[in-house]
Amino acid sequence: MEQGVGLLAALPVNEVVFFINKVVIAGLIIGSVYALGAVGVTLIYGILRFAHFAHGDMMTAGAFFALIFVALFPTAGDALGLPSAFVLMPLAMVVTALFAIGIDKGFYAPLRAAKVRPVVIVMASIGVMLMMQGLIRLFAGTGTYQFDAGSKAIYRLPVMGRDIILTQPQALLIVFTALAAIALHLFLTRTRMGKAMRAVSDNPDLARVSGISIDSVVRSTWVIAGALAAAGGTLLALDVTLKPDLSFNIILPIFAAAIVGGVGQPYGAMAGGMLVGFTETLAVFNWSVLLRPLRPYLPDIIEIPNRIAFVPTEYKIVVPFFILIAVLIWKPTGIFKGRVLK
Repeated sequence: MEQGVGLLAALPVNEVVFFINKVVIAGLIIGSVYALGAVGVTLIYGILRFAHFAHGDMMTAGAFFALIFVALFPTAGDALGLPSAFVLMPLAMVVTALFAIGIDKGFYAPLRAAKVRPVVIVMASIGVMLMMQGLIRLFAGTGTYQFDAGSKAIYRLPVMGRDIILTQPQALLIVFTALAAIALHLFLTRTRMGKAMRAVSDNPDLARVSGISIDSVVRSTWVIAGALAAAGGTLLALDVTLKPDLSFNIILPIFAAAIVGGVGQPYGAMAGGMLVGFTETLAVFNWSVLLRPLRPYLPDIIEIPNRIAFVPTEYKIVVPFFILIAVLIWKPTGIFKGRVLK
Protein backbone atom coordinates (compact mmCIF):
# COMPACT_ATOMS: atom_id res chain seq x y z
CA MET A 1 0.00 0.00 0.00
CA GLU A 2 2.76 2.43 0.97
CA GLN A 3 4.64 1.56 -2.22
CA GLY A 4 1.53 2.44 -4.29
CA VAL A 5 1.19 5.78 -2.54
CA GLY A 6 4.87 6.42 -3.17
CA LEU A 7 4.48 5.73 -6.88
CA LEU A 8 1.57 8.17 -7.13
CA ALA A 9 3.50 10.80 -5.21
CA ALA A 10 6.44 10.31 -7.55
CA LEU A 11 4.41 11.54 -10.50
CA PRO A 12 4.77 15.33 -10.18
CA VAL A 13 2.28 17.87 -11.38
CA ASN A 14 4.76 19.13 -13.97
CA GLU A 15 4.60 15.86 -15.91
CA VAL A 16 0.82 15.57 -15.59
CA VAL A 17 0.28 19.11 -16.89
CA PHE A 18 2.74 18.42 -19.69
CA PHE A 19 0.68 15.35 -20.62
CA ILE A 20 -2.54 17.39 -20.59
CA ASN A 21 -1.04 20.08 -22.85
CA LYS A 22 0.60 17.68 -25.30
CA VAL A 23 -2.04 14.94 -25.44
CA VAL A 24 -5.41 16.03 -24.11
CA ILE A 25 -5.45 19.56 -25.52
CA ALA A 26 -3.66 18.57 -28.74
CA GLY A 27 -5.99 15.60 -29.20
CA LEU A 28 -9.06 17.80 -28.78
CA ILE A 29 -7.71 20.28 -31.33
CA ILE A 30 -6.80 17.88 -34.13
CA GLY A 31 -9.80 15.68 -33.30
CA SER A 32 -12.11 18.67 -33.72
CA VAL A 33 -10.66 19.42 -37.16
CA TYR A 34 -11.05 15.78 -38.20
CA ALA A 35 -14.59 15.70 -36.83
CA LEU A 36 -15.73 18.79 -38.76
CA GLY A 37 -14.33 17.35 -41.97
CA ALA A 38 -15.56 13.81 -41.36
CA VAL A 39 -19.15 14.94 -40.79
CA GLY A 40 -19.26 16.42 -44.29
CA VAL A 41 -17.70 13.32 -45.83
CA THR A 42 -20.12 10.97 -44.07
CA LEU A 43 -23.20 13.10 -44.88
CA ILE A 44 -22.27 13.15 -48.57
CA TYR A 45 -21.75 9.40 -48.56
CA GLY A 46 -24.94 8.77 -46.61
CA ILE A 47 -27.10 10.75 -49.03
CA LEU A 48 -25.25 10.59 -52.36
CA ARG A 49 -23.40 7.29 -51.90
CA PHE A 50 -19.93 8.32 -53.00
CA ALA A 51 -16.66 9.28 -51.32
CA HIS A 52 -15.95 12.97 -51.87
CA PHE A 53 -12.17 13.21 -52.17
CA ALA A 54 -12.34 16.96 -52.90
CA HIS A 55 -13.62 17.67 -49.39
CA GLY A 56 -10.21 18.59 -48.02
CA ASP A 57 -9.75 21.20 -50.73
CA MET A 58 -13.22 22.51 -49.98
CA MET A 59 -11.96 23.16 -46.45
CA THR A 60 -9.00 25.03 -47.91
CA ALA A 61 -11.28 27.03 -50.23
CA GLY A 62 -13.46 27.99 -47.27
CA ALA A 63 -10.41 29.25 -45.39
CA PHE A 64 -9.39 31.38 -48.38
CA PHE A 65 -12.92 32.79 -48.63
CA ALA A 66 -12.54 33.80 -44.98
CA LEU A 67 -9.17 35.39 -45.81
CA ILE A 68 -10.84 37.51 -48.52
CA PHE A 69 -13.44 38.75 -46.05
CA VAL A 70 -10.72 39.52 -43.50
CA ALA A 71 -8.90 41.57 -46.15
CA LEU A 72 -12.12 43.50 -46.81
CA PHE A 73 -13.04 43.98 -43.14
CA PRO A 74 -9.79 43.64 -41.13
CA THR A 75 -11.18 45.13 -37.91
CA ALA A 76 -14.45 43.17 -37.80
CA GLY A 77 -13.50 41.33 -34.62
CA ASP A 78 -11.91 44.17 -32.67
CA ALA A 79 -15.10 45.21 -30.90
CA LEU A 80 -15.74 41.65 -29.69
CA GLY A 81 -12.14 40.86 -28.83
CA LEU A 82 -12.20 37.92 -31.23
CA PRO A 83 -10.19 37.18 -34.38
CA SER A 84 -11.74 38.87 -37.42
CA ALA A 85 -11.57 35.55 -39.28
CA PHE A 86 -13.79 33.93 -36.66
CA VAL A 87 -16.31 36.77 -36.69
CA LEU A 88 -16.45 36.70 -40.50
CA MET A 89 -16.44 32.90 -40.68
CA PRO A 90 -20.26 32.68 -41.09
CA LEU A 91 -19.93 34.63 -44.34
CA ALA A 92 -17.24 32.21 -45.54
CA MET A 93 -19.50 29.31 -44.56
CA VAL A 94 -22.33 30.72 -46.67
CA VAL A 95 -20.06 31.28 -49.67
CA THR A 96 -18.53 27.82 -49.35
CA ALA A 97 -21.99 26.25 -49.09
CA LEU A 98 -22.99 27.99 -52.33
CA PHE A 99 -19.68 26.93 -53.87
CA ALA A 100 -20.38 23.32 -52.86
CA ILE A 101 -23.83 23.46 -54.45
CA GLY A 102 -22.24 24.86 -57.60
CA ILE A 103 -19.69 22.04 -57.68
CA ASP A 104 -22.51 19.53 -57.37
CA LYS A 105 -24.59 21.17 -60.11
CA GLY A 106 -21.64 21.44 -62.46
CA PHE A 107 -19.98 18.05 -61.97
CA TYR A 108 -21.85 15.51 -59.88
CA ALA A 109 -25.52 16.14 -60.74
CA PRO A 110 -25.03 15.41 -64.49
CA LEU A 111 -23.34 12.14 -63.57
CA ARG A 112 -26.19 11.17 -61.24
CA ALA A 113 -28.69 12.06 -63.98
CA ALA A 114 -26.80 9.76 -66.35
CA LYS A 115 -27.08 7.02 -63.70
CA VAL A 116 -23.38 6.23 -63.79
CA ARG A 117 -21.85 3.84 -61.30
CA PRO A 118 -20.69 5.33 -57.96
CA VAL A 119 -17.03 4.64 -58.77
CA VAL A 120 -17.32 7.04 -61.73
CA ILE A 121 -18.47 9.83 -59.41
CA VAL A 122 -15.60 9.01 -57.05
CA MET A 123 -13.16 9.41 -59.94
CA ALA A 124 -14.88 12.69 -60.83
CA SER A 125 -14.37 13.89 -57.24
CA ILE A 126 -10.64 13.21 -57.61
CA GLY A 127 -10.68 15.34 -60.77
CA VAL A 128 -12.53 18.10 -58.89
CA MET A 129 -9.91 17.86 -56.13
CA LEU A 130 -7.09 18.40 -58.60
CA MET A 131 -9.00 21.23 -60.29
CA MET A 132 -9.60 22.99 -56.97
CA GLN A 133 -5.94 22.64 -56.00
CA GLY A 134 -4.93 24.24 -59.29
CA LEU A 135 -7.44 27.07 -58.95
CA ILE A 136 -6.37 27.85 -55.39
CA ARG A 137 -2.72 28.00 -56.43
CA LEU A 138 -3.62 30.07 -59.49
CA PHE A 139 -5.35 32.79 -57.48
CA ALA A 140 -3.55 32.52 -54.11
CA GLY A 141 -0.08 31.44 -55.16
CA THR A 142 1.99 28.94 -53.22
CA GLY A 143 2.91 31.05 -50.22
CA THR A 144 1.54 31.05 -46.69
CA TYR A 145 -0.84 33.56 -45.12
CA GLN A 146 -1.65 34.67 -41.59
CA PHE A 147 -5.15 35.71 -40.60
CA ASP A 148 -3.82 37.84 -37.76
CA ALA A 149 -0.33 39.33 -37.85
CA GLY A 150 -0.41 39.98 -34.11
CA SER A 151 0.15 37.51 -31.30
CA LYS A 152 -2.61 35.08 -30.37
CA ALA A 153 -4.43 35.46 -27.08
CA ILE A 154 -3.42 32.73 -24.65
CA TYR A 155 -5.57 31.31 -21.87
CA ARG A 156 -3.76 29.84 -18.86
CA LEU A 157 -5.32 27.59 -16.23
CA PRO A 158 -2.97 27.43 -13.21
CA VAL A 159 -2.53 23.96 -11.70
CA MET A 160 -0.22 23.92 -8.66
CA GLY A 161 2.37 26.22 -10.16
CA ARG A 162 2.04 24.99 -13.75
CA ASP A 163 -0.27 26.22 -16.51
CA ILE A 164 -2.59 24.34 -18.81
CA ILE A 165 -2.24 26.45 -21.97
CA LEU A 166 -4.83 27.02 -24.66
CA THR A 167 -4.68 29.67 -27.37
CA GLN A 168 -7.79 31.59 -28.34
CA PRO A 169 -8.13 29.93 -31.80
CA GLN A 170 -7.82 26.50 -30.17
CA ALA A 171 -10.53 27.33 -27.63
CA LEU A 172 -12.80 28.64 -30.39
CA LEU A 173 -12.22 25.47 -32.42
CA ILE A 174 -13.14 23.16 -29.53
CA VAL A 175 -16.21 25.18 -28.51
CA PHE A 176 -17.43 25.53 -32.11
CA THR A 177 -17.10 21.78 -32.71
CA ALA A 178 -19.12 21.01 -29.58
CA LEU A 179 -21.84 23.48 -30.59
CA ALA A 180 -21.84 22.15 -34.15
CA ALA A 181 -22.36 18.60 -32.85
CA ILE A 182 -25.35 19.73 -30.75
CA ALA A 183 -26.81 21.77 -33.62
CA LEU A 184 -26.42 18.88 -36.07
CA HIS A 185 -28.14 16.51 -33.65
CA LEU A 186 -31.07 18.89 -33.20
CA PHE A 187 -31.30 19.45 -36.96
CA LEU A 188 -31.37 15.74 -37.80
CA THR A 189 -33.84 14.81 -35.06
CA ARG A 190 -36.13 17.84 -34.71
CA THR A 191 -36.48 19.48 -38.14
CA ARG A 192 -38.47 18.31 -41.15
CA MET A 193 -35.46 18.55 -43.46
CA GLY A 194 -33.30 16.59 -41.03
CA LYS A 195 -35.86 13.79 -40.89
CA ALA A 196 -36.10 13.90 -44.69
CA MET A 197 -32.32 13.50 -44.96
CA ARG A 198 -32.45 10.46 -42.70
CA ALA A 199 -35.28 8.98 -44.79
CA VAL A 200 -33.38 9.52 -48.05
CA SER A 201 -30.27 7.98 -46.53
CA ASP A 202 -32.26 4.94 -45.41
CA ASN A 203 -34.23 4.35 -48.63
CA PRO A 204 -34.09 6.94 -51.45
CA ASP A 205 -36.78 5.29 -53.57
CA LEU A 206 -39.25 5.04 -50.71
CA ALA A 207 -38.49 8.63 -49.69
CA ARG A 208 -39.16 9.82 -53.26
CA VAL A 209 -42.49 7.96 -53.39
CA SER A 210 -43.41 9.48 -50.02
CA GLY A 211 -43.16 12.96 -51.54
CA ILE A 212 -39.77 13.99 -50.20
CA SER A 213 -37.89 16.32 -52.54
CA ILE A 214 -34.59 14.58 -53.25
CA ASP A 215 -33.18 17.76 -54.79
CA SER A 216 -33.86 19.72 -51.60
CA VAL A 217 -32.20 17.02 -49.51
CA VAL A 218 -29.15 17.01 -51.78
CA ARG A 219 -28.87 20.80 -51.56
CA SER A 220 -29.17 20.69 -47.77
CA THR A 221 -26.46 18.03 -47.64
CA TRP A 222 -24.05 20.18 -49.63
CA VAL A 223 -24.93 23.27 -47.56
CA ILE A 224 -24.09 21.49 -44.29
CA ALA A 225 -20.99 19.81 -45.68
CA GLY A 226 -19.71 23.03 -47.27
CA ALA A 227 -20.41 25.17 -44.22
CA LEU A 228 -18.66 22.78 -41.82
CA ALA A 229 -15.76 22.43 -44.27
CA ALA A 230 -15.33 26.22 -44.29
CA ALA A 231 -15.47 26.33 -40.49
CA GLY A 232 -12.93 23.53 -40.13
CA GLY A 233 -10.54 25.06 -42.64
CA THR A 234 -10.82 28.56 -41.18
CA LEU A 235 -10.35 27.44 -37.57
CA LEU A 236 -7.41 25.24 -38.56
CA ALA A 237 -5.79 28.13 -40.44
CA LEU A 238 -6.31 30.38 -37.41
CA ASP A 239 -4.38 27.91 -35.26
CA VAL A 240 -1.55 27.34 -37.75
CA THR A 241 -1.08 29.13 -41.08
CA LEU A 242 -3.11 29.27 -44.27
CA LYS A 243 -1.54 27.68 -47.33
CA PRO A 244 -2.89 26.12 -50.54
CA ASP A 245 -2.39 22.56 -49.29
CA LEU A 246 -3.83 23.32 -45.83
CA SER A 247 -6.30 20.43 -45.76
CA PHE A 248 -4.83 18.13 -48.40
CA ASN A 249 -2.64 16.34 -45.85
CA ILE A 250 -5.57 15.67 -43.50
CA ILE A 251 -8.07 14.33 -46.03
CA LEU A 252 -6.92 10.74 -45.45
CA PRO A 253 -7.26 10.97 -41.63
CA ILE A 254 -10.69 12.55 -42.21
CA PHE A 255 -11.75 9.58 -44.31
CA ALA A 256 -10.32 7.25 -41.68
CA ALA A 257 -12.37 9.05 -39.03
CA ALA A 258 -15.55 8.74 -41.10
CA ILE A 259 -15.00 5.02 -41.70
CA VAL A 260 -13.98 4.30 -38.11
CA GLY A 261 -17.07 6.09 -36.82
CA GLY A 262 -19.35 4.35 -39.30
CA VAL A 263 -19.85 5.56 -42.86
CA GLY A 264 -23.05 7.57 -43.12
CA GLN A 265 -23.22 8.24 -39.39
CA PRO A 266 -22.65 11.92 -38.45
CA TYR A 267 -22.37 11.07 -34.75
CA GLY A 268 -19.90 8.34 -35.62
CA ALA A 269 -17.90 10.85 -37.67
CA MET A 270 -17.59 13.09 -34.61
CA ALA A 271 -16.53 10.16 -32.43
CA GLY A 272 -14.19 8.85 -35.12
CA GLY A 273 -12.56 12.25 -35.50
CA MET A 274 -11.86 12.45 -31.79
CA LEU A 275 -10.63 8.85 -31.70
CA VAL A 276 -8.20 9.40 -34.56
CA GLY A 277 -7.04 12.74 -33.11
CA PHE A 278 -6.35 11.36 -29.64
CA THR A 279 -4.70 8.22 -31.01
CA GLU A 280 -2.34 10.33 -33.11
CA THR A 281 -1.28 12.44 -30.15
CA LEU A 282 -0.89 9.40 -27.88
CA ALA A 283 1.17 7.61 -30.53
CA VAL A 284 3.74 10.39 -30.91
CA PHE A 285 3.83 11.47 -27.25
CA ASN A 286 7.16 11.00 -25.47
CA TRP A 287 6.14 8.62 -22.67
CA SER A 288 9.56 8.77 -21.04
CA VAL A 289 8.49 12.16 -19.62
CA LEU A 290 5.96 10.36 -17.41
CA LEU A 291 8.34 7.51 -16.58
CA ARG A 292 11.38 9.54 -15.50
CA PRO A 293 9.97 10.48 -12.06
CA LEU A 294 9.55 6.75 -11.38
CA ARG A 295 13.27 6.07 -11.86
CA PRO A 296 14.08 5.94 -8.09
CA TYR A 297 11.48 3.20 -7.67
CA LEU A 298 12.76 1.01 -10.53
CA PRO A 299 15.56 -1.59 -10.37
CA ASP A 300 19.01 -0.37 -11.41
CA ILE A 301 19.04 -2.66 -14.44
CA ILE A 302 16.11 -0.79 -15.97
CA GLU A 303 17.17 2.31 -17.88
CA ILE A 304 14.54 4.74 -19.13
CA PRO A 305 15.38 5.98 -22.65
CA ASN A 306 15.29 9.68 -23.49
CA ARG A 307 12.41 9.11 -25.87
CA ILE A 308 9.68 6.46 -25.88
CA ALA A 309 7.01 6.84 -28.54
CA PHE A 310 4.92 4.35 -30.49
CA VAL A 311 5.79 6.09 -33.78
CA PRO A 312 8.10 9.01 -34.65
CA THR A 313 6.35 12.34 -35.16
CA GLU A 314 7.09 12.38 -38.90
CA TYR A 315 5.24 9.06 -39.31
CA LYS A 316 2.08 9.93 -37.40
CA ILE A 317 0.13 9.92 -40.68
CA VAL A 318 0.23 6.10 -40.53
CA VAL A 319 -1.68 6.03 -37.23
CA PRO A 320 -5.17 6.55 -38.76
CA PHE A 321 -4.55 3.64 -41.10
CA PHE A 322 -3.66 1.29 -38.24
CA ILE A 323 -6.92 2.32 -36.56
CA LEU A 324 -8.79 1.90 -39.84
CA ILE A 325 -7.42 -1.59 -40.45
CA ALA A 326 -8.18 -2.66 -36.88
CA VAL A 327 -11.75 -1.39 -37.07
CA LEU A 328 -12.36 -2.97 -40.48
CA ILE A 329 -11.12 -6.32 -39.13
CA TRP A 330 -12.96 -6.39 -35.81
CA LYS A 331 -15.97 -4.15 -36.53
CA PRO A 332 -16.37 -3.52 -40.28
CA THR A 333 -19.41 -1.26 -39.84
CA GLY A 334 -17.49 1.15 -37.59
CA ILE A 335 -18.11 2.27 -34.02
CA PHE A 336 -21.66 3.20 -34.96
CA LYS A 337 -23.16 0.83 -37.52
CA GLY A 338 -22.70 2.75 -40.74
CA ARG A 339 -24.10 3.07 -44.26
CA VAL A 340 -27.23 5.07 -43.40
CA LEU A 341 -28.08 8.04 -41.16
CA LYS A 342 -29.79 6.93 -37.96
